[in-house]
Amino acid sequence: MRQFIRHPSDVPIKYTVPESSSKSRQQLKNISKGGICFVSSDTMPPGSTIKISFPHINDTYEADGRVVWCRKVNGHCEIGVAFKDESTKFCVRMVEQICHIEHYRKEVLRKNGRMLSGEQAAAEWINKHAGNFPL
Repeated sequence: MRQFIRHPSDVPIKYTVPESSSKSRQQLKNISKGGICFVSSDTMPPGSTIKISFPHINDTYEADGRVVWCRKVNGHCEIGVAFKDESTKFCVRMVEQICHIEHYRKEVLRKNGRMLSGEQAAAEWINKHAGNFPL
């Protein structure tokens, strides 16, 4: 049983692995209070330190984490990252909500043809879903 609920996401991320100077832009697969999973063409050994940023949301914020698992799936790798401290977990929790809002904005455009600004999408999403957002 999982400790944290995972939320699907389609937000791009950037990561840096300090030990190898590897930098890449990838797609976030899901996010939770405890960490993230993203898709990569590279393998990473568990225990590697990693810095994650969310350029679509805030390119200046970086979350420090540790690779906890790496699995080959259909010709690519899925990388599981745990965050190191409570302040990082809180910030990522805020990013998680922003991911939901961005996903909502895209869904409204796709389903209803309505173009929402980030602020409009946030206001609608908060009104509809914030009360049910798991802690």
